[in-house]
Amino acid sequence: MKRIILFFLALTAVFTINISTSAQSDSPSSPFGVIESYEAADQAGDLNIGWTRIQFHWGELQPDGADEWQNSVTDAQIDAELHAKREVTGLLIGIPDWARGEDDLPQGLWLTHDDPDNLWAVFVRQIIEKYDGRITHWTIWNEPDIEESELAHTWDGSVDDFAQLQRVAYLVAKEVNPDTIIHLPAFTYWADETAGREQYMARLLDSIIADPEAEAHNYYFDVATAHIYFQPDQIYTLLHFFQEIMMDRGMDKPIWLAEMNAPPMNDQYWIVENPTLTVGLHEQANFIPQAMASAMAAGAERIAIFKLKDTESDKLANPEPFGLLRRDGSRRPAFYAYRTATTLLANGETAVRERWDGVGQIRIDQPSLGQSTTLLFSRLPITQTAKIPATAARAYLRDINGTRADNDIFAHGGFFTVDLPPSTCYQPIGDYCMIGGEVAYLIQERDPSLPTATLTAVPIPTAAPIPMAALSPAPPVEAVATAVITPTPSPTEIVLPTLTATAVAPSPVSTVETAVETSNNNVGLYFVGGGVLIGLLIFALYRKGIGRG
Repeated sequence: MKRIILFFLALTAVFTINISTSAQSDSPSSPFGVIESYEAADQAGDLNIGWTRIQFHWGELQPDGADEWQNSVTDAQIDAELHAKREVTGLLIGIPDWARGEDDLPQGLWLTHDDPDNLWAVFVRQIIEKYDGRITHWTIWNEPDIEESELAHTWDGSVDDFAQLQRVAYLVAKEVNPDTIIHLPAFTYWADETAGREQYMARLLDSIIADPEAEAHNYYFDVATAHIYFQPDQIYTLLHFFQEIMMDRGMDKPIWLAEMNAPPMNDQYWIVENPTLTVGLHEQANFIPQAMASAMAAGAERIAIFKLKDTESDKLANPEPFGLLRRDGSRRPAFYAYRTATTLLANGETAVRERWDGVGQIRIDQPSLGQSTTLLFSRLPITQTAKIPATAARAYLRDINGTRADNDIFAHGGFFTVDLPPSTCYQPIGDYCMIGGEVAYLIQERDPSLPTATLTAVPIPTAAPIPMAALSPAPPVEAVATAVITPTPSPTEIVLPTLTATAVAPSPVSTVETAVETSNNNVGLYFVGGGVLIGLLIFALYRKGIGRG
């Protein structure tokens, strides 16, 4: 009897340990990120993201000399990000006054990268060594194409000067650790387009190519970076455009969409009197998945939202609110939209923009889940109908917050048919709305035995731009519902997986439905609790057996 009881005690212990370990196991990294997640690390844990970016401003780190170091972001904050399985990427920018030459460049910039009088090289070496093993990706500067007259101007040198800045940083970083990944700065595109200039990226790469040693050093960068805002259509177009600039010069490098967003102008917590483009609070939420799917279809290796939270300094630096969170920590609708998208678009291996007229239709293939997810939305201020090629007999729909429709839909003639609500269309661009209407996710299994129907785009009779007078009036100031102000979602909202401090995304599952609706942690707790109860019962029997013996 005692042997049997001991056996069950051991089995219970092993079973309990296995369940606990499973609940705490590392999740796969996600290509989706958010800038400055350390500003609200606990809330970032709800977003199913895999990376973040931290800015390291030279002038803030070493304001008075090379022998000092004043952390703008603490080591504890960085370690917390890494513990939460969010990869940290660094952005190097800025020149302290003591290191600035009369030409407004870092002193000694044109000296060799190993010359101690090249102050930029010395700084880069210091910071790469300091964070070696914790930060692998480093972006060199930010948007150097913006002119001096503009608010966001950051670079005072020529294109050739910047090529030298990039060259020095690359050589120093690879010397410290050959596995360091160096990024080009992101460019705005619009600064050059508006001024009628050749794109800065093209001019910079031409300057780099002129260096006879550039090819041997991978042209001094490993990853290209883009910042594109407001328009999902331009995210798709400009990512291809930047890739073509590289390919025309014989470079085949991955590209990240490191910043994207469409800040609202009518959030009652931050009214924007002169917005760059007119975006409503809920249009920002619609923009998020539309932009993500567009970037995936354009081949972006990683995608991030700028930014997680509004901060006190933002109103001075940014005229519009970019945060998924307000300063008080309350969540804008875009927070929930991003959380849903990072879950439902996870494990995407290929993405195809199937239709782009009155309907936006982007299919994300997820072979590891045995399914595909098609993002659908109207691009006009009128209802549209989408036809989705069927790879299964039935499918189901989720809305922008992840809520599943009451009824599944069935394929007819090889297609699923979905009616899409109109866009509010506060800002038309050409023939279409800048941001489409509310997103629907159609999720279906991919049955290889079924033939795939061919999708034919339906022509939309919109030959002329949509007149503003034909649209809804300017968006009113949108009051924020309790569910938005309160960090906890309302009871009617879908409950996405709750992540622990060490988790990034839901564990692999057979379908997205179970990823959204099942909390593996709760299941684990049930089993652990059951194991404890069984153990107590056996222990009681064991004690009773001792008493009888």
